[in-house]
Amino acid sequence: MQDIHQIIGITAGILAIGGYIPYIIGILKGKTKPSKATWLIWTVVGGLLAVSYLAEGDENAIWLPFGYFLGPLIIAIFSIRYGYSSWSWLDVLCLIIAGASIIPWLLSKNATSTLLINVLIDAAGALPTIVKTYHQPDSEDFTAWSVFFIASILELFAITNWNFAAIFPIYLFFLTATMVLLIWFGKNKNATKR
Repeated sequence: MQDIHQIIGITAGILAIGGYIPYIIGILKGKTKPSKATWLIWTVVGGLLAVSYLAEGDENAIWLPFGYFLGPLIIAIFSIRYGYSSWSWLDVLCLIIAGASIIPWLLSKNATSTLLINVLIDAAGALPTIVKTYHQPDSEDFTAWSVFFIASILELFAITNWNFAAIFPIYLFFLTATMVLLIWFGKNKNATKR
């Protein structure tokens, strides 16, 4: 039974990385405008989460966290040129919160508390993109977020040890579901106004 969990975990990781392809295409076409603050925070936290998840979780489910480090790194680089040029007060606040949250992470020697802190920092990083998407649903790529959502669902099936480390894939499921719903309903609302 271990092999099926590993296959599902690897599939989730491949999907997560593959989801960045339509996102990057959307950026290059000028349709997708990434939030610099979100993707910068997600890059740093993605790396920290992957390490802490590996220490606390199981190896079959590491592929999605790895994908959510590599993809944000690429998007963060693209956001320098193609993202929103200004920094909102929310962007700055989330960067400050994320930066301040690293202090307990550095002081903690416990993988469980590190994982929780990293999830909280990641959620702070998500706020600028969630707010932006609520107001401008066309600024995010529906296909990419749908792929991320499917990868998050698969990740839940890759888990063999349902312990505290499962908080990360559960969080990713709710984050990606929120983004898919915001884009879907926002675009449909805009279409009915026309």
